[in-house]
Amino acid sequence: MAQTNRKKIPSELDYVNIHKAVAVISGKWRLFIILLVGEHTVRFGELRQQLPAISEKMLAGELKALVALGVLSRNVYAEIPGRIEYTMTPKGTLALPILRQLPKLGQLAN
Repeated sequence: MAQTNRKKIPSELDYVNIHKAVAVISGKWRLFIILLVGEHTVRFGELRQQLPAISEKMLAGELKALVALGVLSRNVYAEIPGRIEYTMTPKGTLALPILRQLPKLGQLAN
């Protein structure tokens, strides 16, 4: 009997999970923020320098959203001047290998 080479058909649960994943990276800046943080610990000012086109208000909002989604963790230090650092959570780290493939996909799209 010949085996058919059928690909797995996504289930309804797959569609729900894909929708949730896209919600995490949706938006103009979230993808770039996730990639910039990567496996490092970064401060707000560092992100601001690396993304000069984003306003401080937009960056603060996107960071807050990524923390709420569980992608980033926010560590506040009781120092003067204040210091806030962002690091990737295990959930965010899971997305990194996939997101790092996007530039290659963009090259192939030409």
